[in-house]
Formats: sequence, C-alpha cells, structure tokens
Amino acid sequence: MTVNDRFAALGIDNAPGQQAPVQKTGERVMDFSHGDVDAFPPASGAIEAVNEAYLAGSGRAYSPYRGHGDLLNEVADKLAGFTGAPVDPANGLMITPGTQGGLFLALSAIVEPGDKVAIVEPDYFANRKIIAFLGGRIVPVALDYEDVSAPATVDVERIEDAARSGTKLLVFSNPNNPTGVVYTQDQIRAIVSIAQMHGMFVVVDQLYSRLIYPGQSFTHLRASGIDPANCLTLMGPSKTESLSGFRTGVAMGPAPILDRMEQILAIHSLRTAGYNQAVLTTWFNEPEGWLEQRVEEHQDLRNDLVSLFRSVDGVAVRPTEGGSYLFPKLPEMGIPAGAFCESLRLEDSIVVTPGAEFSPHHAASIRLNFSQDRHRAVAAVESIVQRIEERTR
Repeated sequence: MTVNDRFAALGIDNAPGQQAPVQKTGERVMDFSHGDVDAFPPASGAIEAVNEAYLAGSGRAYSPYRGHGDLLNEVADKLAGFTGAPVDPANGLMITPGTQGGLFLALSAIVEPGDKVAIVEPDYFANRKIIAFLGGRIVPVALDYEDVSAPATVDVERIEDAARSGTKLLVFSNPNNPTGVVYTQDQIRAIVSIAQMHGMFVVVDQLYSRLIYPGQSFTHLRASGIDPANCLTLMGPSKTESLSGFRTGVAMGPAPILDRMEQILAIHSLRTAGYNQAVLTTWFNEPEGWLEQRVEEHQDLRNDLVSLFRSVDGVAVRPTEGGSYLFPKLPEMGIPAGAFCESLRLEDSIVVTPGAEFSPHHAASIRLNFSQDRHRAVAAVESIVQRIEERTR
C-alpha cells in the first residue's frame, strides 16, 4: 500500500463533524453529526475543576505521559466500581486525548501490516479506517439489527471462524455506534469464550455505557471472565457527560499494550492536556439524580424521533437501547442516500451522516446523534421525513 493509498482510506470528507451545515437567512441549522452541549450541558463543576488546575500552574500543566498520578488513582477506583473488575492505576490505566485518541493509540499498538482484524458492521466509522491506515486486513462481522421485533445479534459464528483462521483482533463498540444496540450478556460471554479459546485480543469502545435505557442491561466485557491480557476497554466522559470539548478519555488494559500506547503518545502529543485532565474529578461525581434525568430526557427525545421516522412507509428504524444515535434505513428514493444527505445539508441546513461511513453495506442508512434540543430536533426530523416522502411519491 502506497502512502497515497493509506491516506485515501481515511476519507474524511463525509466523516461525522466534517460537513458544516449551510446557514440560510432566518433559519437555524441542525447538526446531527454530533451532540449539542448547549442542549445537554455538563454537570456543574467541570470548568471549576479545570480552572483550579490552571491556577495551580506548572504542577498541573505537565504530567507523566499516562496522566497525573492522583487522577489515575481516583479514576481507577471509579472504573473498578462501575465495570465490576479491578483496575491497576499504575500499570493497567492511562488517560488518553479523548476516546478517539485512545482508539488510535490502542490499534496502533496492536495491529501490524497484514494482520487480520475482525470489524463489526456497522460500527464506529474510525474502526475500519484506522485498521486500513495501519495496513490491517479487515474481516467483516455482521450485526443483525434491522428486525426490530427480535433482539439484535452479532454473528458470533463469523467471529469464531475468523479467530480459527488467524484473525488477531476483534474491535467493536458497546453500545453500538451507529445503531444504539446493546450487546446481550450471552453475546458478550460468547465473545469472551472465543477470545479465551483462540487467544484473540478484543478492543471494546464503551463510550456510551452510562447512557442505557430502561429495560436494557449492560454487560462489561472486562468483567465477564476474559483473560485481562486479552482485553482493552476504552471509555470517557465526552458523550453522556457532555465533556467532549476537553478531549479526555481513558484506556484500561494489559500493561504491555499500555506500554506501547504510552510510547506512541510520547511522540504524538506527549500527554492528554494537563489542565483538562482535571475534568475527570467530576466523572461519576455528578449530583444525585443527574444521570437518571439525562437518560430520561434522551429516552423521550428518542421516542419522538422514532415515531416520526416510523410514520413513513419504507423507513426502518430500531429504537436506541444505549447511547444517543438513530440509524434509520431509508426507502428507495431514486437518489443515493449519500446524495440525499448532501441535499439536506444544502437545502434544509440539516446535517446527518451517511451510513456508508459505518459500513460499506449500509449505504441506504443515515445516522443521527439526537442529543439535541428537543423541539429543534423534532422539527428537523419532520423536515427529513417530508423530504423522504417527496422523493418516494
């Protein structure tokens, strides 16, 4: 693969957050490519924590590459309690420049050119792009989610076949981005069994694991019997907690992988921004009832938008089980879904992400992050629905 080929594989033109909405006179834009931190602001204390770190001066501006030691100790305790498995703050944890940065560090520390890597489809847009950039060989694993009358299932047999044929790594998000599917306990246990039997390493992105809707239970991979040497978990406060602007995340995993990640971080950005690391003191320390209210508000908004999409013949959408994404499949409109997304941006000042960003087999879908002002989000989806109806008459 040439240098040009590697960079062509990244393809950022339609990546989430890259397409700016077109502002028209008298209209407010709606950007569903990411959440709105004005509609869902962080819990109190985040900016105060960062200001306190700033006022402390050089002692908080610079940290060891893995992060400030006192914060590592504090975060390790929180994550051990949340995930149900111990976290070693000295050897099994590092603070990363966002969960996205942690994902790149982790995959760069594991994948060598030619390695076969199992990627769930659809899943987070960067997974396949990073693997391709690193020269890995993608082994697709289907997530069956479109039948809303049945539980979503990942193709466990495909994962096992891949492991038997020498696939080194499985990468997936839970809850799934973009569909909002939460893996069942049985599915997680099946993945653990395969990893244990074949020595396959698993990287799981659990960024939305606190935003789980009533009726769903969440199973942490790292607390499900997997060998700690075969699992790395990524998390962070950027989404549910609306702290994305601080670009702070964490990685929990085996010491040899974290050692490699640290070496890459040392030449990449040295450390997560020293002052910004302080926002982790507010993580899991939100006021009583704050998280429950956030989940309830997102659930109400999800229900509104699902109802709107389901009012259109031919649109299939699964209610989100965790996180703040919807991934409706559009009917045949005589125009590719990617072109439909561009028309929404240019004509209606609405940005959605084409489904092809998350899988080459899901180009007929679009992704919306519905963590938005409720009234504006409903109005925008009403416009989307109208445009779909106009093109299917």
